[in-house]
Amino acid sequence: MQLSLVAATSDELAATAARNEKVAKLAVLLRTCSATEAATVVSWLSGELTQRQIGVGWASLRSLPPPAPEPGLDVAAVEAALTEIGSTAGSGSQSRRRQLLHALFAAATQPEQHFLTRLLTGDLRQGALAGVMTDALARAAGLPLAQVRRAAMLSASLPMVAASALSGGSEALAGFGLRVGHPVSPMLAQTAASTDDALSRLGARAAFEWKLDGVRVQIHRAEDKIWIFTRGMEDVTARLPEVVEAVRGMAATRFVADGEVLALRDNGRPAPFQETAARLGTRSAPTAPLVTRLTVVLFDVLHLHGADLLDEPAERRAEVLAELVGPANRIPRLVTADPAEAQAFLDDALAHGHEGVVAKSLAAPYEAGRRGAGWLKVKPVHTLDLVVLAAEWGSGRRRGKLSNIHLGARDPSTGGFVMLGKTFKGMTDEMLSWQTERFGELAAGPTEDWVVQLRPEQVVEIAFDGVQRSSRYPGGVALRFARVLRYRQDKTAAEADTIDTVRAFATAAGLDEQADRAD
Repeated sequence: MQLSLVAATSDELAATAARNEKVAKLAVLLRTCSATEAATVVSWLSGELTQRQIGVGWASLRSLPPPAPEPGLDVAAVEAALTEIGSTAGSGSQSRRRQLLHALFAAATQPEQHFLTRLLTGDLRQGALAGVMTDALARAAGLPLAQVRRAAMLSASLPMVAASALSGGSEALAGFGLRVGHPVSPMLAQTAASTDDALSRLGARAAFEWKLDGVRVQIHRAEDKIWIFTRGMEDVTARLPEVVEAVRGMAATRFVADGEVLALRDNGRPAPFQETAARLGTRSAPTAPLVTRLTVVLFDVLHLHGADLLDEPAERRAEVLAELVGPANRIPRLVTADPAEAQAFLDDALAHGHEGVVAKSLAAPYEAGRRGAGWLKVKPVHTLDLVVLAAEWGSGRRRGKLSNIHLGARDPSTGGFVMLGKTFKGMTDEMLSWQTERFGELAAGPTEDWVVQLRPEQVVEIAFDGVQRSSRYPGGVALRFARVLRYRQDKTAAEADTIDTVRAFATAAGLDEQADRAD
């Protein structure tokens, strides 16, 4: 398959808003792929390299050769080139990697260069996420969607499923099963506005569990062998010896369980999220005595002693989990139909320093992703009025629009603004068009690469989930999961929230106390 066809399809997807049209275009492309090509194309159009990382970023792509006049690259040749670039190491590797990258781009046409640039920089946003791609694969292979989804969940690799589906059909997909030691794609939660909303959507009775501010993990045990995987399927077992120790102390010797790890203070309250994340951010096992010990808390079980539990109702899985671990390693849980009890449970979770609650259907099986509404997260939303300091030109569907915005809080001591982070989330098409025009009026000086600096005048209302310490930004703090709610034309920059207000959120979360301890 020619790279030009993949690049053209990517552009078509970016220009297509309707999900069904995206699925149809992808299905047409996948039908023309060989099994090997399908695995690569599915990965690419989902925005991922098959190699994950090859050491190429924006800096490597600042100076590209002129594009080729005619297309000549095929998928296999590009995949081989990317693999070679990623495997280049040792003395002179930087120069060699640059030569290989230059040769690849010199053989690519302008549309192909554009596609490769977005793929290599993680900027291929075209609306072909896993759900759309799974639907397209099922249509291309002529297989039931439920079977393709099931295989994708159990393999945690849609490219692998694509190769099997297009080469071996239904019989090949039937070979995918839950295997202890191999991660399963996690079930995710949709959002509910309140505990009342969650109860009304889930039925007469529902389970409520604390939503911890930790790192999602999936734990596998086969006798003496233990694996710990992150939500992104990364094996972090070696980095978490205290979690491995806790798992060895559990009664069952063969199981797969879902849960979180988090750092807890002596009073039982959670430490800041960054403290937990820092432990998993390393690439090797800790070599010194642990300063931060992580606690593992389980909330679901997928397999126990040879029996798969994925299709069992959640109520039954909760019963099995209670047999597997004691209360110290099990999520606090309430089953109720009473809105007042549910709200009190949420209030208690917040009082203990956690994010909120997850409401769960008692009848729901374990299904990867956010399909259906078996799990609903409920947590309070914080908002700030901030000033837009700069904006970045978008790509894919947002090409030609100013998209990712840089957010600043007012600093009363200097009269300036302190950057807190960036976001492109929450923007509607209408909002993108409006802000592109508006920011054009506020542009302050020439564009730096893809970033447009702005006069600090436009106020935007931002929702966020929390505040974390950050050495990347001058204020020492950054917003977690920031998204745009609306632009405030009724406010001037002088009325924006201050950096002191932002730091107050940090103080409430205990970040100042943690910083003092670190000092």
